[in-house]
Amino acid sequence: MGAGAGVSGVRVTADKATGVAVVTLDRPERLNAVDLATAADLAAVWREFRFDDSVRAVVLTGAGERAFCTGIDRGAEVPQPGSPYMVDDPLLTVGPKANDLWKPVVAAVRGMACGGAFYLLGEAEFVVADETATFFDPHTTYGMVSAYESMYLAQRMPPGEVARMALMGTAERISARRAYEVGLVSEVTAPGEAVAAAVRCAETIAGCPPEAVQGTVRACWAAREAALSQALALAPHLVALGNLPAERQAELFAARRPDGFRVR
Repeated sequence: MGAGAGVSGVRVTADKATGVAVVTLDRPERLNAVDLATAADLAAVWREFRFDDSVRAVVLTGAGERAFCTGIDRGAEVPQPGSPYMVDDPLLTVGPKANDLWKPVVAAVRGMACGGAFYLLGEAEFVVADETATFFDPHTTYGMVSAYESMYLAQRMPPGEVARMALMGTAERISARRAYEVGLVSEVTAPGEAVAAAVRCAETIAGCPPEAVQGTVRACWAAREAALSQALALAPHLVALGNLPAERQAELFAARRPDGFRVR
């Protein structure tokens, strides 16, 4: 890889010879949770790639061994309007499609991917995971509606599997192997090999004519875009009506038992 650039919690490296850029969530001490600065940086990276013709494919991953991403950083303060018809969600702009980037993005997952991580995985073309990866959605455990996350997952997994993940909360995690079986993951690698496998895929894709590649990305997204857009339009109301007050969520989060789950 060539020289890297980093701002806040995002690190970018690009190899102009292959046309592949690697975007790394670089907050391992926070399990790569996304704070407001990182959300803004992700949006900026995707929008910059729109104008960089030397980048023809992207790999998205997380730093460290413990997590790909654990969603929104609970320390982030996001003021909310006092209306169920308006919800400010900073994660809505962290993905490539939300920023009008139609270059292919391959996600490489090691360790935990949970909650708001599905905003990112939901806008990747496909997901490569190593054997340490686990996937879960903690929202219901902490008195929160899994709305956006479930809607993104429903584009990749059978409805029953989405419902089980969302409703079981922190009680159960899906292993990389099970995620492969239900279609969330397209390839499972040995521990520590997900990024290398994703880069190999990205290099192959980057070697094809970019107009054809980007048109194919757009076509694949169009096949599910209408249903997803309609579903996402309901999400703010479901979140506003179903979430417990923030102080009660914090109480439930503080009382969590990290080891009280099983991997399926």
